[in-house]
Amino acid sequence: MSNYKFKTTNIRGKQYVEVNERIKFFRQEDQYKNWTIACDFPVLDSDQCVCKCTIANEQGRVVAVGHAHEERAASNINKTSYVENCETSAVGRALAMLGIGIDTSIASANEVEDAIAKQQTMVDNPHVQKLASKLDAPVENIMDKAVGYIKSQTDKHKAFDAITKKYGDQLTEKQVSGLKKFVR
Repeated sequence: MSNYKFKTTNIRGKQYVEVNERIKFFRQEDQYKNWTIACDFPVLDSDQCVCKCTIANEQGRVVAVGHAHEERAASNINKTSYVENCETSAVGRALAMLGIGIDTSIASANEVEDAIAKQQTMVDNPHVQKLASKLDAPVENIMDKAVGYIKSQTDKHKAFDAITKKYGDQLTEKQVSGLKKFVR
């Protein structure tokens, strides 16, 4: 590899390479001349998408693959650009799997910023805040409190039923499924 100096973005004290830097490096290096970056969308509907990015060498041999998932409702940007964000993330991950721009992390700056924004969206969600206040817990610990409650009860089925009856309309299917794992 060359002595290319990747521009990075500092996020919470750690340096991350942006996807555009990985793409720029890939496109200018002679060792990748005539290689391809191809994306397809095994899942693409009005609510979400999954993108698979494949990088192939000059002979067409696949040398790296990256995947990404985005939901339209995940952020304000995703309301109009969830497909584009998904594609960018998949390309960034595929290039990382090829070894480009991974000195500090496989995740790109774009991915980390998106993940932080999604976490903040959860914290700002009024349903999550309401449930947290009822459980007397910070929003970030809501599932920990629910799990702790179930674990502390002798009748785990009854505890699970009580939580889902009282807060079920505020819990996602994934959260309910996660809580079920603690009911034996």
